[in-house]
Parts: sequence; C-alpha cells; structure tokens
Amino acid sequence: MSGTIKVLNVAEKPSVAKSVSGILSRNQGLRVRDGRSRFNRIFEFNYSVRGQPCHMLFTSVTGHLMELEFEDRFRKWHSCDPADLYHAPVRKHVPEDKMDIKRTLEEEARRCQWLVLWLDCDREGENIAFEVIDVCRAVNCHLTIRRARFSALIEREIHHATQNLVDPNPWFSDAVDARQEIDLRIGASFTRFQTMMLRDKFVIDSATDDRNLVLSYGPCQFPTLGFVVERYWEVQSHEPEEFWTINCSHKLDEGVATFNWMRGHLFDHTCAVIVYEMCVQEPNATVTKVRHQEKLKYPPYPLSTIELEKRASRYFRMSSEHTMKVAEDLYQAGFISYPRTETDCFSSRTDLHAIVQEQQDHPEWGSYAQRLLDPGTSLWRNPSSGGHDDKAHPPIHPTKFSAGEHNWSQDHRKLYELVVRHFLACVSQPAVGAETTVEIDIADEQFSTSGRVILERNYLDVYRYESWGGSMIPTYTLGQQFIPTSLTLDTGVTRPPPLLSEADLLSCMDKAGIGTDATMHDHIKKLLDRFYATKDSNTRFSPTKLGEALVMGYDDMGYELWKPNLRSMMEFDMKEVSVGNKRKDEVLATCLQQMKACFLDARLNKVKLLEAMAVFFERSNQSAGDDNHVAGEVVRQCGLCRESSMVLKKNRDGNFMVGCLGFPQCRNAIWLPGSVLEAAVTSNICGSCNPGPVYLIQFKFRQLEIPPGFNANHLGCIGGCDDILRQLIEICGTGSRMSARGRGPTTTSSNVQRNSSRQGACLYCQQTGHSSNDCPSQFSGSRNSRSRTSSQNGMQGEPSVSCSTCGTPCVLRTANTANNRGRKFYSCPSQECNFFIWEDEHNNG
Repeated sequence: MSGTIKVLNVAEKPSVAKSVSGILSRNQGLRVRDGRSRFNRIFEFNYSVRGQPCHMLFTSVTGHLMELEFEDRFRKWHSCDPADLYHAPVRKHVPEDKMDIKRTLEEEARRCQWLVLWLDCDREGENIAFEVIDVCRAVNCHLTIRRARFSALIEREIHHATQNLVDPNPWFSDAVDARQEIDLRIGASFTRFQTMMLRDKFVIDSATDDRNLVLSYGPCQFPTLGFVVERYWEVQSHEPEEFWTINCSHKLDEGVATFNWMRGHLFDHTCAVIVYEMCVQEPNATVTKVRHQEKLKYPPYPLSTIELEKRASRYFRMSSEHTMKVAEDLYQAGFISYPRTETDCFSSRTDLHAIVQEQQDHPEWGSYAQRLLDPGTSLWRNPSSGGHDDKAHPPIHPTKFSAGEHNWSQDHRKLYELVVRHFLACVSQPAVGAETTVEIDIADEQFSTSGRVILERNYLDVYRYESWGGSMIPTYTLGQQFIPTSLTLDTGVTRPPPLLSEADLLSCMDKAGIGTDATMHDHIKKLLDRFYATKDSNTRFSPTKLGEALVMGYDDMGYELWKPNLRSMMEFDMKEVSVGNKRKDEVLATCLQQMKACFLDARLNKVKLLEAMAVFFERSNQSAGDDNHVAGEVVRQCGLCRESSMVLKKNRDGNFMVGCLGFPQCRNAIWLPGSVLEAAVTSNICGSCNPGPVYLIQFKFRQLEIPPGFNANHLGCIGGCDDILRQLIEICGTGSRMSARGRGPTTTSSNVQRNSSRQGACLYCQQTGHSSNDCPSQFSGSRNSRSRTSSQNGMQGEPSVSCSTCGTPCVLRTANTANNRGRKFYSCPSQECNFFIWEDEHNNG
C-alpha cells in the first residue's frame, strides 16, 4: 500500500454509493463494512485515478446533512414578533438524527488524503457537497477536495467522471444557501402571522385538530396556489352567453366537406338571422380560393424535467411527485440519465447513435431503432434545441436497454417507455402531410374548410402519444359553383376555461419562474397536504375554502403576495448568484428587505384577511387560551429582559396592556387606562423615547369614562413622554369599571405598588423598584409634593372624599391638561377602581 492515496468518496444516497462502488471495482475485491449509521455502509476497493493508486472508501449521506434554523430563543412561536425573524440570527447544524452519518464522515476523513464528492450534479447537490466539506475539513484541514460530475449511473459516465475530477462550485452552493435563508425567514414570519391570527378565531373544518393546525405560507407555495385560485375565479365568474353561427356542408361522391363560417359567430340574434336569410335567399356557393401546401409536424425537443412531468401527467395521469419518484428509481438503477435537468438540447459530444443502438433488440420499438440507424431510410435527424441549458446535465435519455425488469411496477414500465420513445422521436424526421384549404363565398359571406393527408409518418411511428388528425375533402377548383347540401343557423353558448390540470399548473410555474425543475412537484404536493387545494380524477385543481380565503385576503389588501412576480425576481437573483454575477449577501439583503416591507404592510391590513376568512368560515367561540401567550402587535423592545418584544394585548376582561412576549420568564407589563375602548399599534415612531423604536398607539376612549376636556381619540406613546396618557392612567386607573364592580374587595394601594414593582418596569421611566403611581417623574409635581398637598388639605379641614367602589380615601390631585390646567380632582389611589370627581363639583354638591 506504499504510495497509495486513501480517498473518501461520498454519494448523496446509499444506493448511489453501492452502484458507483460496483462499477468502479467491477465487483472485484469489493469489501463492505458498517459505518456508524446502519443505513450508510462503507464500501472499500482499490482503483487508479490518472495512474495514481488509490484505496477507495465509499460511503453516503441521505440528502442534506445540515439544517438551517433560527437560534433557540427565536424558535418558539411566541418568543418574538414575527417581523423580527427577518434579521434574527440563524445557524446551520447537523440534526440529531444525522449525527451518526456525521461521525462516520469524521472518522473516515481523519485517515484520508482526498475527499471526492459524488453528490447529484445540481445546485442542491452542490450545497450538500459543501456541507460534507465543512464536516470533513473540521477534523482534517489538509484534505484535497475534488468533485465527480456525472449524469448517469453507467460505466462510461462513472469511469469518465473519476478520471476527470473537478473543483466543487461554491456559486451553486451559495445560491441554495440564499434560497434556504430567504424561504426560512419569509415562510416562518408569514406562517406564524397567519396561524396565530386565524387558527383560534375560525372553525376551519379541514383541520382534524384545530390546536395543531398550521396555516403555512411558502414563497413558492403561495404563488402556485394563486394560479389555481385565479383560474377557479375565472370559471366561477363566467356567465354563459348565447351565440349563433352559420354552418354549411356539401356532400359529393368523394365525401362530405363541412365549411365553417369565417365570422366565427355572432352574439346578436337579429343580425345573425338577417345574414342567414341573405345566404338562404342566394345559396349559390362560389369557390374563391384553393390552396395546397406541404405541412410538417415536428418531433418534440429533447426531454427536460418539466416536460417529463407534464407529459406523464397528460398521458398517464401520474402526479408530478410520483413521476419524480419513479424517475429517481430508474436513474439509480442506471436505466435513464439524471432526471433533474433544465436542459433540452444535446451536446455535440453526446454519442446519440450509441444510445439508439442499445434499443435495437427491443420487441416493440427495436425495429424503429434499426430504421433510424439505416442511412437508406433517411429517417435520422439531429435533434432540435429547445434553447435551455443548465450546464450541468444533458436532457433525460435512456442509458441502458431493458425489456422490462421483473421488479418494475406498471408506472416504471410506462415512464421508461416514454423516455425511450421520446428520445427516438427527437432524433427522427418530422411527419409530412399535404393540406388543402378551400374557401367559398355565399351571399358575400365567407366560409372555409380544410383537409389533410399524411404522406410520411416518420417520428409518429414511434411516438404513439401524439396524432395528427385530418380528413380528406372532395376536390374543388377555383371558380367552381355549387348549392350547399345543408345551410343551418345553429346556436351555442360560451364556455368557461377548464380548471388547471397538473400539466397546465407546471406550465404556469415554469413560465413564471416559480421553483426549479427539482422542486416544482414539491410545491404542488404541499398545496394538497395543507388542504389549500384538491385534485380530481382528471388531475384538475380546485382551491379549498381555506386556500381561496387566504388568497382573497391578500388580494383585498392590494398586495399581490399570491402573484408570481416577487418570487420570479428572487429566482432570477438566485440564478445570478449561481453563475457568479451577484453575491449571496447582496441578494439576501435585497430580497429580505423587500419581503419584510410586504410583511409589515400585510400586518397593518390584517383586517382584510379576517374579513376574507369570515366569508368562508364561522367564527369560533372557543377561548383563545392563555392571553399571555397570544401574540399581538409589537410596540417596542422589552426594556427589562432586553430579549423579547413588548406587544399590545387584550386580556379576558377586555382591558388593554403592553406585555413582554418572554412571559413567564419576563413579567414586564404596562397596563393601559381602563377607559380604552379600542387600541391599535401604528407605524408611527416616537421621536423622543429611547431605546427605540417605540411605536405609537392609536387609542379610542369611552367618552363617558374620561374627564371633560380629554379627546376620545388620542395617538399616544407608552414610552414615558406622553402627559395625556399618564394623566388618564392616574385619573381612570387601569381596570374596566364593570369588571372592578364585580370582583369584590380590591387590592390596596400598597399591594398594587408592590405587585407592580415585582412584575416589571415603571411605565414612565422604565426602571424597576416602584410602581407607575409612585414614579417621581410623573405629573406636574413629585410624589412628595402630592403628599404635602394632601396633608395640608387634611389640616385645613377640607371635606374628605371616599371611593364609591372600595371606600378608600381619595387623593386630591391637580390636572395638567390644556383645558383643565390647575383644576383639582379626587381619584381613588387603587389601580382597580376608576372613581373620579372634580373638586369644585364635589363642593357644589
């Protein structure tokens, strides 16, 4: 073993590791042992790379080795404002269920000199390759890193890849990292926003367990749903409209010609009748044009992933998800090339004749393959280019002959046959037909008919999924006249477009740039899994009530989050990252800034979403649970724990407060005046309160519960700078009058102060150790000056006033509002009572 290099090879799946090891070792001297993970075994054999003896160790991962997630303190749904997720720290780590794979890689990498990556040769595979690199280089920084590029698990491809190792592509990996982070932040923020706002407010009948229902949002998933809903709305809004058309036929010994009115149809019955009567009165038809021409029907372009999914859906009614699963099985068994490709043109280096030669012995299409290779038939034609090349893989084509394996299902046979027949068709001559078009004139109205005869079927002989319909028509000459056999005025009604089929939906996604060839089927599956859409036996999609309500809500906002435009731009940017034209950080910053603005706008207009849900679902009567855990609108960062946000909430009694989302670990809370009827956080920011931002709250007070001179509508700040709000808290207290009457004995002032001090920071100065009532910074005088005033009043023998609710002696205070500055009033010191009376009104009885 002297001079032999130890090489650690890593494939994306255990089956690929087994196949490649068998090909490279030719099953000679191949040894197998278990790794830390019993599913990811290690194959050992000797091999030579460009004359260098190598001892190959071949193992595998199972897809992505790492996951991207938020740091622990942001992972719980109520740990922060969802808007914070656009800048919350994230980390990429190996989850617990893949730690055994990680340990295997570490142990083997320590004693190897080379690391060769055999991950799938697309962006996702490249990203997994860099995950493996990170794990292996952490234990052996001297590893030589190489990449094997291959498109099929067949001998010539695998040996060629081994002898032509290349560097991994960091741009591909960066594009996936950008997509993962964008999808995580956008998906998590909107999913939390939707679910927490809607789940408990409505009875959603599609959910078996309302408490575990997740109303997910995905940047690709939602535009895909948008296509389904938009077509559904077109169908629902269609109003059938009656029309009239004139049909003409002419029967001869050679056959029957049916002429179509070149106006198409008319919606005005009177006009149609007038024109028809003119034709009936002068029925003599004159042939005005006879055109003979050769027509060609071209074979399809080479097969890409999207076309494979569309055609399997159209021909076999196979779902895109199932199609990709079957295609993956065929690829791993070596029968077709890599099934995830955007390329629809063959490279000049591809030996197309060799691929056809392998199919000559097939009992069904073997004879056609032989005709293709016979120069005398002139059937061969180099395939056309569809204009797409992902620079990673060739179009999907057969890589090994099979007459049908014993372990294949019917779908495996159908899909393999489609791949073979499609390939044979795309290297064949187009079908040739002779088409005749005849136009006639009846009373100055034009009619036409056409007939076609196929002269050479060519590719249609093997591609049985397509036909070229046509029929023979009688022979006509220019100027010939005849009387039609029948001339009728027929009626019909307009019909709506059909619902989208799976092939239609894939076409919409492809055209709009939603998802990639490897992920489109996943987005469609998620619509069905989340009960946002259903698919009938004809593979046509309809939205559920839930899917329609969500799209309607966002549509009513005027913010078209269900449209493909935003995601199309993101996909374009990520493609630019993959070719090195843009940096990952640049794309991340732009996309997240844009989507955070969308999120904030959607949250401000959330009433539209609630209204849309109310159209389809009944309101729920169940309790929303622990109010301390119900997320509200963010007002500011908590000044006590400095980790979570403080949000506007409403407790069970209907009283408003601003509380920390870190409850119960952090109990910081600011209770608002009990006279508040409505409160909503605005996008306005206080210019004087720190630390910011502190968002202003729009208050609406009960007019009868606030003193004269105070406005019922007030845009206020809870940061400590708002004199009006401070006075209303002092005057009105922080509890509802109705609930205070029903509670019995209330807490004493001293107890309230102790509880307030213990639970959180002061409303006015954000410091702990005293209550809001005792803050030295509030009102026009300090607590000491108020105490002196109180005692002076007592010494002068002024009448004392007791609270009508709890009986506690009231404190005489001085108002500081513009309309009542200097005016004195009595109020109860307890925060549970709202007793208030002006001093002059009390003295006057």
